[in-house]
Amino acid sequence: MRRRTQPPPPPLPQRDGVDAVRVRLPFEGAWATVREYLVERLSGAGPGVVAGMFDAGQVVGADGEAVAADAAYVPGMFVWFHRELPAEVRVPFAVDVVYRDDHIVVADKPHFLATTPRGGHVTETALARLRRELGLPTLGAAHRLDRLTAGLLLFTVRPEERGAYQTLFSDKRVHKEYEAVAPYDPGLALPRTVRSRILKERGVLAAREVDGEPNAVTHVEVVEQRDGLARYRLTPTTGQTHQLRVHMNALGIPLLGDPLYPEVTAPTPADDFRHPLQLLARALDFTDPVTGVAHRFRSTRTLEAWASYAGWAGR
Repeated sequence: MRRRTQPPPPPLPQRDGVDAVRVRLPFEGAWATVREYLVERLSGAGPGVVAGMFDAGQVVGADGEAVAADAAYVPGMFVWFHRELPAEVRVPFAVDVVYRDDHIVVADKPHFLATTPRGGHVTETALARLRRELGLPTLGAAHRLDRLTAGLLLFTVRPEERGAYQTLFSDKRVHKEYEAVAPYDPGLALPRTVRSRILKERGVLAAREVDGEPNAVTHVEVVEQRDGLARYRLTPTTGQTHQLRVHMNALGIPLLGDPLYPEVTAPTPADDFRHPLQLLARALDFTDPVTGVAHRFRSTRTLEAWASYAGWAGR
């Protein structure tokens, strides 16, 4: 078995809070040059894009020097480059910092803002924004929230400590509570704990429940109800993709503003910030693995449909 080697430090600085792309050349393959491999790897970038990057000296090696267009292919070699950033509509809501020390940053994310760069959301992400606004290029995400979900996110300041905080989530040593607004069903017996197996297939927008050993567990309870709606407290002990949305839909009370459950709706324009999904990561409690401090954080955001359903539905 080939030993996994630690990648060298990036030789390129961030741009707009976004890291350069790092590519490691495969150990097996028939490519003659680095350029030939990247042309194949980045085939979706369009004709001539990779050639232009080499001509402009934008592909560099671990020493920060430009890789020549005819440089021989070296298995295991690392190269870096900055991708062309897509034009993004600015999400017109602030990312509020609720806590910061030498090890972590806890932020209260708005709806519509992705956690980390991915796909068409790169600079307009909580991570990229906070890196720029706080002047912390080493900031990293310890976990994620869906782009449409608002609420508390934990970021790490020091890359060497990130694994310790990520392990908190994988070991289920973080207490998380969410708040949601959905229809009220007087015939539904609550509180209850929902257990099911959720499958999220690559390329398919919506996750689904399937037969098998449960991998998703959510405790659901009503906090208060009025006018056919209810405010719910959702306490997950697992973290499957779209878990809370899938479980609420399975109970027959899908979340207000959900574009995927019970049915996938047509995409909305990028600048349409109306009718946000009524889901909020309200609470985040854990014992800091580095300092030993017991943290207890609460989001100060409100769900619009509960504060004013007419305002949320009509805006």
